[in-house]
Amino acid sequence: MSVKAILDEKGRQVHTVDPHATVRDAVDALHRHRVGAVVVTKSGDKIAGILSERDIVAGVSKYGAGCLDKPVSALMTSKVHVCNEEMSVNDIMEIMNHIRARHLPVERNGRLVGIVSIGDAVRRHITAIEREAEEIKAYIAG
Repeated sequence: MSVKAILDEKGRQVHTVDPHATVRDAVDALHRHRVGAVVVTKSGDKIAGILSERDIVAGVSKYGAGCLDKPVSALMTSKVHVCNEEMSVNDIMEIMNHIRARHLPVERNGRLVGIVSIGDAVRRHITAIEREAEEIKAYIAG
């Protein structure tokens, strides 16, 4: 299964924040949308960074509660690993495992077009394994 198939099934909505928004605003967005990361974008859906729960915890550890009033750009991960729609579930699982990330923004022509999470990848991987097991059972029984 490809990243495109995942996005076609789950949708392409991505929760984003401006680099100048406060971390407090980003925390509110994470809570409101029940997500673990927001993509930080510049004009034209250009990815500037990603801010995850892990980044916020690191900020609280370093700056204390005052980090909530800092701009998102102060805590975000600016070296963002991305994927594209043609990549397979195995490809993105390998990337996520290697860089220890739970979210990968999806880019097309330098623009943000979606996001996939480790949960999305694991669900699709399990579905593929279950389908293969059923096909093997049918083959053996048939």
